Amino acid sequence: MSQEITIIPHEDNQQYSVNGHVVYKDSNGNYISKTPMSPTESKAFFEYKKQVIDNQRFKTHTKATYKI
Repeated sequence: MSQEITIIPHEDNQQYSVNGHVVYKDSNGNYISKTPMSPTESKAFFEYKKQVIDNQRFKTHTKATYKI
């Protein structure tokens, strides 16, 4: 059984939605969710961070769906 995780940017480099969980960047530069995410959702977000957010070649961030 695969799980689908959708990441939607609301404000590039600041705020994202991960399966309905709002993830935002705090004043220390860390991404935090106010609601607990599953380990799979956290893993997908940090993969998105590595591939999209930290990639200087992306000018704007796009919606991504991970099937895990």
